[in-house]
Amino acid sequence: METRQRFVDKIDWGLAFLLLLFFIVSALGISSAQTSGQYSANFVLQQAFWYVVGFMIIGFALFFDPEQYKRLAWYTYGFGILLLLALIVAPESIAPIRNGAKSWFELPVGSIQPSEFMKTFLILVLARIISNHHEVHTRKTLQTDFQLLLKIGGATMIPLALIMKQPDLGTSLVLIAIMVGIILVSGITWKLILPIFSSITAIGGAILALVIWAPEILAKYLKVEEYQFGRIYSWLDPYNYAKLEGFHLIKSLNAIGSGQIFGKGYKDGEVTLPENHTDFIFSVIGEEYGFLGASIVISLFFLLIYHLTKVALDTKDTFNAYVCAGIISMITFHVFQNVGMTIQLLPITGIPLPFVSYGGSSLMGNMLALGLVFSMRFYHKNYMFSSDES
Repeated sequence: METRQRFVDKIDWGLAFLLLLFFIVSALGISSAQTSGQYSANFVLQQAFWYVVGFMIIGFALFFDPEQYKRLAWYTYGFGILLLLALIVAPESIAPIRNGAKSWFELPVGSIQPSEFMKTFLILVLARIISNHHEVHTRKTLQTDFQLLLKIGGATMIPLALIMKQPDLGTSLVLIAIMVGIILVSGITWKLILPIFSSITAIGGAILALVIWAPEILAKYLKVEEYQFGRIYSWLDPYNYAKLEGFHLIKSLNAIGSGQIFGKGYKDGEVTLPENHTDFIFSVIGEEYGFLGASIVISLFFLLIYHLTKVALDTKDTFNAYVCAGIISMITFHVFQNVGMTIQLLPITGIPLPFVSYGGSSLMGNMLALGLVFSMRFYHKNYMFSSDES
């Protein structure tokens, strides 16, 4: 009985309760989205199944302590790279092209998107690279910081190139966000970070200016496709592209705007929005539950980020702290991008709302990431009182 009590005390029940709340929000949102009659499948039951699978993944994650994850980091990273390579060479019968992208394996149990798991594998390997680097180079110099920056960039560029090959812009941006977030907490001097980030920002601004005023240059030299220009134009002026790329955004703005403060009520939504149970689930929540419901959902994400930040600050191991930083960066970018694209703050990309949008691969990938956090909390006392244990 004493052993069982000790096991129960090690579980991060606060994080588990947050996940339960996210499941309730997800079930209500997906159920509301299905009133449009676009799909015949019961996505609520399927999402419940993926949540069960996700909790099983978290349970499996508890069999390994953070030190074991550190040792396994390069193996999981290599496994993720192999999956991405296999996706490229796999026949369309196994890896079909959907919406112009070859990003999924079609298996008997359902569709699996390897890039969703690659995010967590990348976080693990970047955390190991940084922690090992600091162990070896106890005395920091501009040269050692530059070496670390090259290591982080090199490890990120390999999966990034493979995911861009699919092509999957949304997931590629997530990998970049993970890399940037970890770099900011890695201890690399701002003498390197500031000029590099400033240059990247300037290049991004120049590209955006070319998209608006001289798209023929990008089309000629960077081989940018017409539909990619359309995403930017429809973001800046959706009503001029109402029947093409701007259709989703206009519908999303109409849905969220019509919800006003308290929303229209459960299953009383009137705006028909394609993909409303996946990428545009926040639009459904905004219409049926209003500003109040949308604020509650965003507040849940604030609580999640706050909880993960506390775990990072409480941990005694730098590897754990970097893993938490990567997970925080991943989830924060997901939420900012998904919510931003539904209200015209950002261009539309295929990024789901974590733990809320329907999707097995997305949910399992995020659960795997949180499984690492559960493992940190589960073995936390071992780090604090390791000298007292036999």
